[in-house]
Amino acid sequence: MTLARADQVSRRYGDVLALDRVDLEVRAGELVGLLGPNGAGKSTLMNLLVGLRRPSSGRVELFGGDPRDPATRRQIGVTPQETGLPGTLRVGEVVDFVSAHYPDPVPRAELLDRFGLAELARRQTGGLSGGQRRRLAVALAFVGRPRLVLLDEPTTGLDVAARHTLWEAIRAFHDDGGTVLLSSHYLEEVEALAHRVVVIGQGRVLADDTVDAVRGIVGVRRVSLVAGHLPDLPGVVRSEQVDGRLHLLTTDADALVRALVTAGTAFRDLEVRPTSLEEAFLAITNGEATGPAKDRPTPAVAGGQPTTV
Repeated sequence: MTLARADQVSRRYGDVLALDRVDLEVRAGELVGLLGPNGAGKSTLMNLLVGLRRPSSGRVELFGGDPRDPATRRQIGVTPQETGLPGTLRVGEVVDFVSAHYPDPVPRAELLDRFGLAELARRQTGGLSGGQRRRLAVALAFVGRPRLVLLDEPTTGLDVAARHTLWEAIRAFHDDGGTVLLSSHYLEEVEALAHRVVVIGQGRVLADDTVDAVRGIVGVRRVSLVAGHLPDLPGVVRSEQVDGRLHLLTTDADALVRALVTAGTAFRDLEVRPTSLEEAFLAITNGEATGPAKDRPTPAVAGGQPTTV
């Protein structure tokens, strides 16, 4: 079942084309990661899906209806990039206020515990740190037991521990059958959470596929090893040395390894693995990839597990 859909959607702000004929479908039970550089159109797309903006052309549907219908929007939870909270209200009071808008809200204590906020229930939101306010803003998206949650950069400003707390809460919601559309600049966040990745650049969808397929879209592998002098090697598109270990991005890992052996090069600790999602993301948004991931085969090495020789 499709919960949210954008069909050939474009959105203009004056002379600026923020979205250009975008197609997107979010189905029930999915956890979709939305990636793209600043200005790519991610927030604009989310605002269209929840009815905060209208498309200049094309069609947007939420649960098969108009996203601006209040009854339809009651089934979603949203955390925008920036959220204003009344500074004089306590954390528990803010949760109670939002809960009053739903027929069957998550109990306050359960929600605060899930997002690591239980000890802050009596604190005024004006006295919270930026990270604590962000955690509260994300928690509020789950108050009404939504069918679909849209999170725009949910962990911006959080430390590692707080970020992982949110990850666990998002995973638990998804494991219980919830659907999530997650926009993030943290590529490791999308890699850790999402089952499907949509990459947006310059207002268009550049890739829409599994994490493994998007990772493999650039058609390269990362070969890491410890070695001294290296001969000329085939297909190397980038190299770097970190802590005495050499990392090579190559279009033909097999030919590279054969060249090392044929040249009699002394090396050790050889490891060949797929590109990271970050490497694929940079290649796609820089225009280096060869085409949409959905038009390319899934990489032979799946799941991001390295092959060690």
